[in-house]
Amino acid sequence: MADMPSAIQPDLKGVYIATEFIIAMLAITGNFLVCLAVTLNKKLRTITNYFLVSLAVADILVGLVAIPCAVLTDLGKPHHDLPLCLLLLSVLMFLTQSSILSLLAVAAERYMAILLPFQYQRIMSPRTAWLALFVTWVFGAISGSVPLMDWHKKPADSGYCIFTCVVDMRNMVYFNFFCCLLVPLVAMYIIYGHIFLTVRRQLRSAAVEPQLGELKGAKSKVRTRQDLRKAHSLFLVLFLFTVCWMPIHLINCVLLLYPQCGIPMSVILSAVLLSHANSAINPILYAYRMRSFRHTLRGMCRATHSVQPKSQE
Repeated sequence: MADMPSAIQPDLKGVYIATEFIIAMLAITGNFLVCLAVTLNKKLRTITNYFLVSLAVADILVGLVAIPCAVLTDLGKPHHDLPLCLLLLSVLMFLTQSSILSLLAVAAERYMAILLPFQYQRIMSPRTAWLALFVTWVFGAISGSVPLMDWHKKPADSGYCIFTCVVDMRNMVYFNFFCCLLVPLVAMYIIYGHIFLTVRRQLRSAAVEPQLGELKGAKSKVRTRQDLRKAHSLFLVLFLFTVCWMPIHLINCVLLLYPQCGIPMSVILSAVLLSHANSAINPILYAYRMRSFRHTLRGMCRATHSVQPKSQE
């Protein structure tokens, strides 16, 4: 997070809090529907969707916990309570790191499923997926607890809980941004790039080579195209995560490397809102890009509408 002065202009404060509230409601509602869809539809209970549910749970917690924490710290609260202040800041970092690690788990799972199918069937199971999710959240908790590990600054005499007045920005930029965000992002872009190049090469060669078993070849081609479409959808989730979270981290870099450079409060708050808005975007992507989610969500809506008249009788 970027530096937040203790006094935000009243008009700017009202718009900021109202927008945060809207984002929180959208994130909670949309991601709850994603979790509910996977629970109700057995066909959606795949290894990939387990990781997407993990991401949805992190996004729900962003709406329930992280956004209220962000609003409090952006307003400089709590006053004169360093342990509580550090706890609120750690929650923000913990949920961000859990999200990026869930995305990394999705990328690794897709890589194995598409390019290493035989190893995937032997290694990947629901138990393995749950173990990977456990590791993901544990690492997220460890990296998110950096402010609690004595790697923080004492707040100014004012006692305001302001991010850059409490968290050491060197650790925030060099550890949280470079190591915990950039490294996984680069790894994921390499993974998806390799998937796209390999699958396109396979489709091109399949179109040129004579098909010995036409039916089997057609089924394999359809399956490959489905995998490619799903990889495109998941890559879009990754790309939007990058777009939403990069501005606030770049602002942190500017504040660390060029502290004399003044950044307008409206720019800082816009970057904060954009990072939180990412939690509300993913369910829209699932409903728009993934047919199985779209059909399940439509079925849930129809079931809700069909029950309403009966409840009124």
